[in-house]
Amino acid sequence: MAAVLEAKERVRRQAQELLRLVVVGSVDDGKSTLIGRLLYEANGLYDDHISQVKRATRQVGAAEIDFSLFTDGLRAEREQGITIDVAYRSFVTGKRRFIVADTPGHVQYTRNMATGASTAQVAVILIDARLKVLPQSRRHAYLASMLGIRHLVVAINKMDLVDFDRGTFDAIAAEFEPFVAKLGFEGVRYFPISARDGDNVVAASARTPWYTEGTLLEFLETVPVVDARAQQPLRFPVQYVLRPDLTYRGFAGQLASGSVSVGDDVVVLPSGNKAAIAGIDTFDGPLQRAFAPMSVTLRLTTEVDVSRGDLIARVGEAPAVVSQLDANVVWLNERPLEKGREYLVKHTTRTVPARLQTLHSRLDLETLKEVPAESLGLNDVGHVTLRCLRPLTVDAYAKVKGTGAFIVIDALTNNTVAAGMIARVGDASGQTTRSGTRVSAEARKKRLGHAAAVVWLEAPLAAVYALEEQLFAAGVVTTVAVDSAKTAIAAAESGLVCLCVGEGDQASRKRLFNELEQSGVRVVPVWAEASVADVQRLLTT
Repeated sequence: MAAVLEAKERVRRQAQELLRLVVVGSVDDGKSTLIGRLLYEANGLYDDHISQVKRATRQVGAAEIDFSLFTDGLRAEREQGITIDVAYRSFVTGKRRFIVADTPGHVQYTRNMATGASTAQVAVILIDARLKVLPQSRRHAYLASMLGIRHLVVAINKMDLVDFDRGTFDAIAAEFEPFVAKLGFEGVRYFPISARDGDNVVAASARTPWYTEGTLLEFLETVPVVDARAQQPLRFPVQYVLRPDLTYRGFAGQLASGSVSVGDDVVVLPSGNKAAIAGIDTFDGPLQRAFAPMSVTLRLTTEVDVSRGDLIARVGEAPAVVSQLDANVVWLNERPLEKGREYLVKHTTRTVPARLQTLHSRLDLETLKEVPAESLGLNDVGHVTLRCLRPLTVDAYAKVKGTGAFIVIDALTNNTVAAGMIARVGDASGQTTRSGTRVSAEARKKRLGHAAAVVWLEAPLAAVYALEEQLFAAGVVTTVAVDSAKTAIAAAESGLVCLCVGEGDQASRKRLFNELEQSGVRVVPVWAEASVADVQRLLTT
């Protein structure tokens, strides 16, 4: 009977929704203590582990449990009282299963923080109520947004050391809010807590009668987090070709995103060969449909050439095949980035030789501004262009994480030296497309009645399209390019006036504008309220 009840409980827990979260913050902000408190209160610890921590706590003369010892497992961590490595812990409540990543706070271990946050759905940033917002707080919020985390919790910790003063809590929230508002999170919540004493962590605190928005655990149990991978376009990187006999040929791998059904028309990339899904096989038997992140074997209706590293996508939803990666990278190695050094890029199941083509900038982690750089060192975040010797099938990281992420490997040492996120996707050559023509610019100007140019606007897209219609009515042959320097440049080289607008963040818009300026076409910046007459006047000057 006991075995049956245990099996039922195991099935119940497996059916619960899983939430992955990362806890970040500056050194000694209380990250490990907060996680230890959650584990302790949620009965996520073994009795012998609790006894061991109680003994260790008594040895240092403390009466209460040192909750940080539940996660600081390395001897160096316990001796120094800091987190060095990423520690993963899990616990279960009545509503959800949780996997928590406890990441280092020191800037020296930024790479560890990026590793822990790469799979998280929610980020919890701790801020010491005494020290208020630090540069590391902003740095971690920026990295969390860059890694695609959509929900942010700001836990203002050690409120017991400021007598649970509401003014202190409100001042920190007011200081941090304008910064995180620019990072694109779907939701940001603030909690006044004491991780050591448990105030507002699992139970509401009587010492904060002015705060009535629930506890941290209540939020984590109810925050709407949906695994969007199944709703994204089909991306199936082929890991292995199964050929047990002459009658069976299947392609094994894990669905990085999307879903696939028997009968779907698909394309194999980078070859471009097309086929249909003949069957979906698993260890437990055949399926009619599979979803990400399931591991399956696909069989095709026709004998097309497919091998490890290829990618299967649905016809009409194929990603780009490129040899040039425009990406943001976190440098993970003590040896700095070198322009002439041989690297390997591992993307899904394909590994290709690559070289650094351009180092555009480095992120200043104090000011969070992009600055010119000659190299990247340990923990630096930079914007680069990598040239691959063989093509890759990719998406922008913001669109599909599974095919938008990659790692960089040192070809000589085989060490992983960087983690990358594809910022933008170009064409198959990786170069900005330029139109070939024998018609001179002057001849086009004479025929059209105006010169060609790219008009750069900082305006809402609706306003840009309205301006396009007005210019066209006034006789200006025009088009619109959204987040695409390639389209804008090609249009201008064909004699058109192209209204170009960037819809990304400030850094991506700046990169787009710089690419336009460096292309050699005429770029005319105008203001948001520009009229048709204003644009025509600028085009003729």
